Amino acid sequence: MPKELWEMTLEELWELFPVILTNPNPAWSEWYEQARAQLSAILPGFEHMRVSHIGSTAIRGIWAKPIVDILVELPKEADMQEVSEVFTGSGWICMSRGEGRMSFNRGYTKYGFAEKVYHLHLRYRGDCDELYFRDYLNDHPEHAAEYEKLKLSIWKAYEHDRDGYTEAKTEFVQTVMEKAEKMYFGRYND
Repeated sequence: MPKELWEMTLEELWELFPVILTNPNPAWSEWYEQARAQLSAILPGFEHMRVSHIGSTAIRGIWAKPIVDILVELPKEADMQEVSEVFTGSGWICMSRGEGRMSFNRGYTKYGFAEKVYHLHLRYRGDCDELYFRDYLNDHPEHAAEYEKLKLSIWKAYEHDRDGYTEAKTEFVQTVMEKAEKMYFGRYND
């Protein structure tokens, strides 16, 4: 019988959940819309939150991990802990907590990935750099192609090291973010 996820070491988790990149899949947008509809049904005050599809599955035409990232931005006066309890009560697993930030996932099982896998990033309104990154790469397909090439070049070396995979992309991401923030400054500050 497989161990429960919370009983596994980080190395065991990385083995069970390797970095996998796949061709672009139009279903990712559908997965996002399904999750958005579910969030709308469970979150009181949903109409005051900005919910966005982020991450590589939101960038047109590039290979990505088949994990749909969702950013939920709360109004500044919202109680993040209260919203967190709604998520965990609805089957989301809290993976990390920090100052004004929480991350959740769904679709990780003791047998491996489920058919649909999600990462949900809970933040306060305006903490949304991922939107700038997404928009910049969608508006500049040549840079999106560079990002895809980088990811494909490091994939196998970091297949069982998610932290290493993320770190290997950091310089590129930071460079794009500097350009994106200048170009789109104020776009999401409503």
